[in-house]
Amino acid sequence: MDDLQRQHLQTPQKDDLRSRLHARLLAGLPAEALLTDPDVTASYAHDMASFCTAGTPAAVVLPRTVEQVQHVLRTATELRVPVVPQGARTGLSGGANATDDCIVLSLVKMDRILEIDPVDRIAVVEPGVVNAVLSRAVAERGLYYPPDPSSWETCTIGGNIGTASGGLCCVKYGVTAEYVLGLDVVLADGRLLTTGRRTAKGVAGYDLTRLFVGSEGSLGVVVKAVLALKPQPPAQLALAAEFPSAAAACAAVCAIMERGHTPSLLELMDRTTVQAVNRMARMGLPDTTEALLLCAFDTPDPAADLAAVGELCAAAGATEVVPAADAAESELLLQARRLSLTALETIKSATMIDDVCVPRTRLAEMLDGTAAVAEKYGLTIGVCAHAGDGNTHPVVCFDHTDEDESRRARESFDEIMALGLALGGTITGEHGVGVLKKEWLARELGPVGLELQRGIKATFDPLGLLNPGKLF
Repeated sequence: MDDLQRQHLQTPQKDDLRSRLHARLLAGLPAEALLTDPDVTASYAHDMASFCTAGTPAAVVLPRTVEQVQHVLRTATELRVPVVPQGARTGLSGGANATDDCIVLSLVKMDRILEIDPVDRIAVVEPGVVNAVLSRAVAERGLYYPPDPSSWETCTIGGNIGTASGGLCCVKYGVTAEYVLGLDVVLADGRLLTTGRRTAKGVAGYDLTRLFVGSEGSLGVVVKAVLALKPQPPAQLALAAEFPSAAAACAAVCAIMERGHTPSLLELMDRTTVQAVNRMARMGLPDTTEALLLCAFDTPDPAADLAAVGELCAAAGATEVVPAADAAESELLLQARRLSLTALETIKSATMIDDVCVPRTRLAEMLDGTAAVAEKYGLTIGVCAHAGDGNTHPVVCFDHTDEDESRRARESFDEIMALGLALGGTITGEHGVGVLKKEWLARELGPVGLELQRGIKATFDPLGLLNPGKLF
């Protein structure tokens, strides 16, 4: 029997399964929550990652209640249909990509802020709440939710939890995992699990909450989160320091951290990134700048902190140090960093954004090694980095219509990850593994670690229905 004959035999069975699936889903969902038009469902097939395959969903469900999510998971278990949880699909690793004949479970309609408590300093939210919406809502109460991914205006809290995302403020305030106190999670069979707490302290049992953070929807579907908040800090004040080499800028980073400073932001841009931002936004940054370091403080006396950091930058070889006089000037300085990715995207038709985190003491080696990779493969690779925590984002720019250039881009991406591991780092600091880095996760974990993680997956999802093909 040839492949064409098999296809003809299988198609009626597939159509029958889809019809049964749609009917079963509709039995517990409002009609508007179920999308089956192939032209519509195709738009939910993938996130923003390059080189990641995506399948064709059998259906897309947009629930509004926990009960509707439970119904979807029970139906999926009954019919043995895979489920791919999604947020805003701003991810960069293929973690939200559909698999063939799956249910895409988009949580964006579950977007209520249920509670903001200024005494206990917590917020209780549904997974579809947009990061920026929550940040502004708590700010009105004098509170602060620190995690701020670059896509914060569109990304959702559920997606942030799924990938344990970070942002510009991680050097001082940490990543999403440090703010998730408790979760409500619908398990693969439809049961509702509550983990964690609302209290400031709590060590009862295994920490299942942290297990779900960063699990990329492979263990359960988050339907509610209890998030820790902080008091709103003063407005931050920033400085920019120009360096004649990436190594000099990285030496300044090490000196700042060694002296015990706690900047609210410590970001680095290499020459390629600075020049791309200049071309796009005409910001007037010197073309001779090999590295630009941005530092900010939100302390009671930020000017004094910046003065001390400025001296350390000068001692490390900075050719110019420009402190901001006020919050407005600070915002202008930081705008260059926020434009980095957009500017690099103008160089070629496509980009691959790496996410390698290394010890701060190896940061210079990481940047120099990335420059060597760019030269080896004849590609433009710009680096912007959360320098304060060693999290680098090498951005490989390439023409996706050029087969050879696309191949070189993928090979350079892998070589950069290998470099990060060789320097004692990790393949991802905040973007997650998804499809893009599956083979690299196995290398980082090793056989024993991989076996145990697969065992955890099997405990929570014995049928392997939740976000299959991701992570492992």
